[in-house]
Amino acid sequence: MHDTLLTALALLCLLAAGLPAALAAVNLSVLRPPAPGPDGGLVSILIPARNEAANIVGTVRAALASADVPVEVIVGDDHSTDATPDLVRGIGDPRLRLAPIPALPDGWTGKNNACVHMAGLARGRHLLFLDADVRLEPGAAAALAGHARRTGAALVSGVPRQRMDTLGERLTVPTINLLLLGYLPVPLMRRRPDPSLGAACGQLMLIEAAAYAATGGHGAVRDTLHDGVRLPRALRAAGYRTDLVAGADLATCRMYDGFTGAWAGFSKNAHEGMATARALPVWTLLLGLGHLLPPVMVLAGVFGLLPPAAWAASALALILSLGTRAAITRATREPFATVPLHPATVLTALAIQWNVLLRRERAGAATWKGRSYPVGGA
Repeated sequence: MHDTLLTALALLCLLAAGLPAALAAVNLSVLRPPAPGPDGGLVSILIPARNEAANIVGTVRAALASADVPVEVIVGDDHSTDATPDLVRGIGDPRLRLAPIPALPDGWTGKNNACVHMAGLARGRHLLFLDADVRLEPGAAAALAGHARRTGAALVSGVPRQRMDTLGERLTVPTINLLLLGYLPVPLMRRRPDPSLGAACGQLMLIEAAAYAATGGHGAVRDTLHDGVRLPRALRAAGYRTDLVAGADLATCRMYDGFTGAWAGFSKNAHEGMATARALPVWTLLLGLGHLLPPVMVLAGVFGLLPPAAWAASALALILSLGTRAAITRATREPFATVPLHPATVLTALAIQWNVLLRRERAGAATWKGRSYPVGGA
């Protein structure tokens, strides 16, 4: 009976590891870097910035270096108390504008308020929303706009290549691509208009200006800290198409500079993703069985604590788990040193989510960039 239960558990691990392996194989085969299309007019690159003196000059100069499409760059200064506005003024390019952001209205998050204001000033057919720590490649704006025109997608997004210079970043940041490529069925997302299939990366999103205006854009999701989830779903609910592309060749981003910043950053919008009483137990089972338990089971088998069938299934589950992670790492050009850390990365992700869920009632608010927001906002 004991051996039967262990074998059944190992087979569950194999099934749970096989799901993301199969989805990742399909997704990586269909997600391609976008190619530039014929000139479709001006692209407005919109960069919300709040105390981004360390990043803003490099980000703006990279955006201004865009090729194969005309661009304007608008930096929204969201009440910065550092040198951000002065640094932007010092760049001195006629295609660049600095836009002071109005005071934050009740019920809004800072980024959404800044994005709506900048969109109101923009003149482009497409709006390319860019986080202040993202460096565009020269052909990125043209490629995203070209893909949008060819496919008819109102929103096109991709995950930039993620820089991870510390152990803390390597224990947290790779979760983004694992969840996106291992658990979102991209072909189904492209075929069906279901809003729940909508997904984007808030670091890099190109949106057709007319669709943005018609749906209210960031104003329609004004209370969210997770526009990469809520905005594509709002567009799809209004009948517009959204799409994902491979983003590693389009831009580079270093989200955080260590474990503390990464923990805080991933915690701020956890309650809008996995950290709900309904979703998190399911995610814990999926990720635990597929990525955490296989190495434990394999180690137990090495010490003779598993029957042969259970050990074989566990070993295959571990191979699938690490193989999936290695394939995603290669495709997204993340550091290969993160692959052996994969079980620890998944464990860290679940720890962040459970910490947010268990503290949610007491905390009552999420804090980011010096502002606090009620966690009850969707």
